[in-house]
This record gives sequence, C-alpha cells and structure tokens, in this order.
Amino acid sequence: MTRSVASHTAGTSYFEDFAPGQKIRHSRGATVGEFENQMLTKLVMNTADAHFNEARMVDTAYGQRLVFGLVTGSMIVGLATQDIAENAIAELEMDGLRFRAPVFHDDSLTAYTEVLGVSDADRDDAGVVHFKHWGAKQDGTVVFEGERKVLIKRRSHWAGR
Repeated sequence: MTRSVASHTAGTSYFEDFAPGQKIRHSRGATVGEFENQMLTKLVMNTADAHFNEARMVDTAYGQRLVFGLVTGSMIVGLATQDIAENAIAELEMDGLRFRAPVFHDDSLTAYTEVLGVSDADRDDAGVVHFKHWGAKQDGTVVFEGERKVLIKRRSHWAGR
C-alpha cells in the first residue's frame, strides 16, 4: 500500500497510525542548492575538493562538484520527517546509510518511506517505529537509503493535549 501524505500530518502520525509494510511517497521535494552543500560541508570541516573546487572537478568522471552525502541524507530524512515524525519524541537510531549515486547542485530530491516494524517502548505514552527511507533524484535515480528508529507519541495518551 502506498499513501501520499499531506505536508502537515499531525493527526495521522501517531504511533497507532503506522503498520509494518506501509509505504509512503512523501508529498514534498526539494532542490539542492549551493547554499545547502556549502553550509553543512563547511560546518563539519569536510575540505574535500569534490565539494569545494569546481576547477579540479571539471576533469573528473563527474565533471562538476558533488553534493556532500550527509547533505543528501539530511534532506531526505527531513523530507520524510515532515510527514511521519510530527509526533516524534526522540530519534533513537540511524543505521545502514547508503549513498547510491552522486547528487549535484540543482538536483531535485524526493523521499519515500516504508515502515519496517512497530514495537512497544519502555513507556506507556509512546512506541518505536522502524522506518526505511529512500531518496531519489528528478530522473528517478535512487541516491540515498537508510533506516531509522523513532520514539513516537501514542494517540491514546497525547491527542488533544
């Protein structure tokens, strides 16, 4: 089952709203610009020519600078979070991050999610949802995948508060 979701899903993103096998095509996309790539890359002090030196990258197989993988991953997780983690209490785990294909400035990214599992937490007001996220460029090329576990509020304890 695939469901497209609205950009604000506070009413449909409680723990009880997720089931294993559920698939979501997130409704928003984002274009990666120079700013996103440069800001995060500099903040983490990644000085690789692949991200900063256009002149040196022209003669490579890519022919241009690459977007730093953590920028790509952050954007995909962010696009998914708008729809699935409105009621998140805590990020618990990220695992299996894979950067499958290069991303360049001006590529537009979209995100997809599958619910891999749901489980009780050590508290009554929330449960754990295990997600797998994918990101693709405008031409459909998958550029990112990764898994994530999130502690999410239970509607039975939090709705209406």
